[in-house]
Amino acid sequence: MSSIDRVKERKKDIIRRHARADNLKGLTQVLTTLASVALLWRAALWSADFSYWLTVAAVLLLSLFTVRAFALMHECGHGSLFRTAWLNRAFGFILGVASGMPQYVWSKHHSFHHATNGNWEKYRGLYTTLSVDEYAAMSDAQQRMYRRKCSIATAPLAGLIYVIFNPRFNWLKGSIGLMSHILKGKVARPEVSIKVHAASFETRYWKSYREYWHMFWNNVVLLSIWGLMCWAFGTWPFFAIYLISASLAGGVGIILFTVQHNFEHSYASEGSDWDYDAGAIEGSSFLILPRWLNWFTANIAYHHIHHLSAKIPNYRLIECHNEYRDLFSDVTRVKLSHVPLSLKYILWDRRAQRIISVAEYRQQMNQAI
Repeated sequence: MSSIDRVKERKKDIIRRHARADNLKGLTQVLTTLASVALLWRAALWSADFSYWLTVAAVLLLSLFTVRAFALMHECGHGSLFRTAWLNRAFGFILGVASGMPQYVWSKHHSFHHATNGNWEKYRGLYTTLSVDEYAAMSDAQQRMYRRKCSIATAPLAGLIYVIFNPRFNWLKGSIGLMSHILKGKVARPEVSIKVHAASFETRYWKSYREYWHMFWNNVVLLSIWGLMCWAFGTWPFFAIYLISASLAGGVGIILFTVQHNFEHSYASEGSDWDYDAGAIEGSSFLILPRWLNWFTANIAYHHIHHLSAKIPNYRLIECHNEYRDLFSDVTRVKLSHVPLSLKYILWDRRAQRIISVAEYRQQMNQAI
């Protein structure tokens, strides 16, 4: 029996034993994280007057706690951090503000990733992984740009765009489009209500009223906090600390997410042959991280189990892995030192149904000549 078949056979038992949320554990994780973020902000702003070294240390720690806030927000989106639905919603929103991301809207997109993990025809990851044929059709300059985009050096910039710029820009652009649509509609058909005109508006930025209003309040609260912090501590100190810590946190998050699905010959199927459990076991890596980094990332390194069932809380992932470790022998282990190498696997080979590196692609091209 293959490892995938053995996982399928015992999957219900795994979920039954470990998909059990604990409100007290979830609340402890959230409150300690948010309190640490607040204290580190105070330390960073206070130390800026007399010691830049202390400020740098505070900003680095703030970045790590922001990563943890994002990881816990992500878990609220799955409804797995707390047993109670309203706690997941309430703290998901708060953690979304703390990490810069409209949680409800983000969680909808992230759920699509879970539903299609390993099906690269439907979901290509944060970097929109190209197929070999798409890469071959690019010019040399475009290929260089693509390779640089998928690197550690550009990850902080990508993180800043992902968690700070895009959520604000998409909301503003979408809202302007909505207002323009309503105004044009009222001019053309004044007898029709604003609500009806608004309902006919279509955008890629949100799919429902609930998504829009969650995005709206996330931005209103976050921008209000920005204003208050600038007023209280000064625009330059606030944004210097905020943008650096958000960039580093976003960069770390993007790198972690990428190497958990882009690694040497990871599972990359198409729709017709795709299998959910194969995507979890062969299309998700097990990152071997030091204990302290596992804590800051809420054990997301145990990604194979997270993709078997997103209902298993972060505080049960290690226990679950250890109990069923015999099932996970085929899961690819990626050490921290191997992360730069894994980031080179950025091409989808449709024919081989796997992720390959640019070096392998070039070797294939040389052999074809």
